[in-house]
Amino acid sequence: MRVKYFDHIASNPLLPEVLEAMMPYFKEQYGNPMSMYDLGMNAKGAIDTAREQVAKLINAKPSEIIFTSSGAESNNFALKGMALARQDNGKHLIISKAEHHSVMNTARSLEKQGFVVTYVPVDEYGMVDPETVKKSITKETTVISIIHASSEVGTIEPIKEIAAIAMEHKICFHTDAVATAGNIPVDVKDLGVDALSMSAHQFYGPKGAAAMYLKTGQRILPLIYGGIQEGGRRAGTENVPAIAGMGKAAELADAELPKRMAHVRQLRDRLTEGILKIEKVHATGHPEHRLPGLASFVVEYIEGEGMLLLLLAKGIYAASGSACTSKALKASPVLISMGVPVSMAHGSIVFSLGIGNTQEDIDLCVEEFPQIVNRLRAMSPFAKEGWGAMPAEGDSKEGA
Repeated sequence: MRVKYFDHIASNPLLPEVLEAMMPYFKEQYGNPMSMYDLGMNAKGAIDTAREQVAKLINAKPSEIIFTSSGAESNNFALKGMALARQDNGKHLIISKAEHHSVMNTARSLEKQGFVVTYVPVDEYGMVDPETVKKSITKETTVISIIHASSEVGTIEPIKEIAAIAMEHKICFHTDAVATAGNIPVDVKDLGVDALSMSAHQFYGPKGAAAMYLKTGQRILPLIYGGIQEGGRRAGTENVPAIAGMGKAAELADAELPKRMAHVRQLRDRLTEGILKIEKVHATGHPEHRLPGLASFVVEYIEGEGMLLLLLAKGIYAASGSACTSKALKASPVLISMGVPVSMAHGSIVFSLGIGNTQEDIDLCVEEFPQIVNRLRAMSPFAKEGWGAMPAEGDSKEGA
């Protein structure tokens, strides 16, 4: 049975060209980039090339790219590093209630160190209002961090407008672009951000390779101390094969982005149209300002775990909320912050599409999913009691 993989927001397969670019640095070109002989210089050259490739993808300077091990590390580094570097000027931070755990939990750790954090709300689509951010600013505010797009509901935030507000008040602004960089156009100069997080495996690169963009002139304290790697901002021997792979993946994403976006958007629309024909299923996220390859829903009367298990039996891999949240058996904080009832939030299902998906994959999902929903509802006591139903006006809300 061929697997129908609809969880590209969690990770992606490595492209053959990326693996090919990585292989020399596993075998013959195994030197330490800090070494002065040819093996070391060749490894350093691979890192320099990758830095240029990643910088070009987001319209940055190569010197503004700091390689890390993951999007979570980049988020930790940006938020904690910038906050601690500016704590003499103030200890107030602003983030949204729709942030990834790596931003949310970093903010909570900073609260334990005496920082004050404002968690701005989102609307029913998961959208942050720039005016709400502006009203939250105090004389002590030094850092604002708002996610570029939710990996759970797909909503793309008004980052450019919020960054302009931060700049006006001379506040550092960071965005978690792990879900967007390499998947939609991301231009750090146009957005006006001071720092940005990205991760290679989100655009068909290797796991273990990520980066943080840091605008020239911005101060930051390292999370990892040691040698002078990454300009003294991130110590430790570089993961040369993974970095080389990230560079190649960035180069391919930059060249193929319009084609990739058109492909997944068409599939997403086909999937959304089919699934919304099921009674008591509601699209989540903004209907227009959303990731092109992500379709997310809440299904009344049943839980996400049951849907995932029955989909898996059909060879269909999907997700329910965020992976961390679902394993904790808690309702998604993002959906709750959007005003979705707790009972409904447990019925979250997320399909994220990639360049390898086909129309046949979508048609199979649209054929199988209604049967799965009906089967689970037939076993659910809540379906008969009407427990957890959305308001009537929610029945007609559709995503795009």
